[in-house]
Amino acid sequence: MENKKRALGRGLEQLFNSENIDLDSFEQAVYESATREEIIDIDLNELRANPYQPRQTFNEEALRELASSIKEHGVFQPIIVKKSIKGYEIIAGERRVRASRMAGLTTIPAIVRNLDDNQMMEIALLENLQREDLSAIEEAMAYKALLDRLQITQEELSKRVGKSRSHITNLIGLLRLPSDVQELVNTNKLSMAHARVLSKFEDVNQIRKMAYEIIENKIPTRELEQTARTVEKKVKKERHVKPTRPDYLYAADLLSEKLDAKVKIKDNKIEINFANVADLNRILDILEVRE
Repeated sequence: MENKKRALGRGLEQLFNSENIDLDSFEQAVYESATREEIIDIDLNELRANPYQPRQTFNEEALRELASSIKEHGVFQPIIVKKSIKGYEIIAGERRVRASRMAGLTTIPAIVRNLDDNQMMEIALLENLQREDLSAIEEAMAYKALLDRLQITQEELSKRVGKSRSHITNLIGLLRLPSDVQELVNTNKLSMAHARVLSKFEDVNQIRKMAYEIIENKIPTRELEQTARTVEKKVKKERHVKPTRPDYLYAADLLSEKLDAKVKIKDNKIEINFANVADLNRILDILEVRE
């Protein structure tokens, strides 16, 4: 344990063991623990991205602005890296690395620290959440990966990353969308509000069709929600589902909101619809049902 603490740097072990982790606190702990000799210049060709980096696209204009600043003033703050079998993996500072390459630099100041895979994943997510917005899909995929790897509940994750549980639940629900529709969200052609409504539809072909209609006809979210309600009523009618008793409607609505899923109450039974195994696990996580 003593060797691990020395490798991480003073205060980092306590930081990762706390309920909430903040990127500024992480970087501050690294810089405070680093001696002058530990800040070294690393060849940019020896660096590769954090394997858990959630960001799939980078803002080119913002990178050019940062590159211009680096060309004039240099890299103000060292990046943080981890020694790998071949070269180094970036823990924090990928934008600085990309901008330095654009600025024509060949080396960059860095501090080496030894983080495990779980910590690498957390820092990669936090760097993007707290420094520059991820797309809704990128954020959802990062949350899903953290939940799976760390084996924690959405409530626990919400505390660690400083986001509400409902925010995390709503985003993870977007992963039910087909991949091509997810890409429309990634490229900002489809808003998160639209995507959230679409994620509640069951028919994949219908989701695709409506997604492109939204883009082409600029359909507002409110109109899409009305369409969703109409489709849901039609499906119920086709299935000859008995109407929910009026005195149970409030409970069905409350559960639907909490679980972000279709809920029916009939014949003294609660019926919860889910899209796939991942969606079922998401609902179990919200209900805090564990093996």
